[in-house]
Amino acid sequence: MYAFLKGEITECSPTHVVLQVHGVGYFLSISLHTYEKVSSLRETLLYTYLWVKEDALSLFGFADKEEKAIFEMLITVSGVGPNTARTVLSTLSPAEVAGAISKANVPLLQSVKGIGAKTAQRMVLELQDKVMKTASGPVHGIVGQDHQQREEALAALVMLGFNRTAAEKALAQVLKTNPSTDLTVEQLIKLTLKAI
Repeated sequence: MYAFLKGEITECSPTHVVLQVHGVGYFLSISLHTYEKVSSLRETLLYTYLWVKEDALSLFGFADKEEKAIFEMLITVSGVGPNTARTVLSTLSPAEVAGAISKANVPLLQSVKGIGAKTAQRMVLELQDKVMKTASGPVHGIVGQDHQQREEALAALVMLGFNRTAAEKALAQVLKTNPSTDLTVEQLIKLTLKAI
């Protein structure tokens, strides 16, 4: 629903910010990672995620797309809700989380308050492939900036009627053969269509 909010920070704490956008104050839950990036700013842009429950709506804010991407991956894991994901991102940086998952570093994930051995193992098991696919170049544990373009291209290919698995493989091949090129979504789609 909301991709991002840009406005004046009227309140800022290690757990939340209130962002005034055209006279409306939005309460956004944030991680320490985001707090460190925005605490000294007067105005900022935060990427957002809206969590919808039966009895509440919660808005989460992120200083960068990489953190949001890791957050969205984490909440797909059974037993990891948005507050747990925020705790993970308050304890470890997005790069450290991605690195721990890609290298199956269960003890590092367990070092986060509230993450037990089973949950940490589940995070590695369920997210390792996703993190490896979205990593920039050789896995350094950093989610690549091409993640959004890749996802948009994949969604477009699926909408065009291509099998998701086949489209993912072809798209991965295109990204592998063009590692240092900043391709637009349109270029990715065209190159993948040739590869399918």
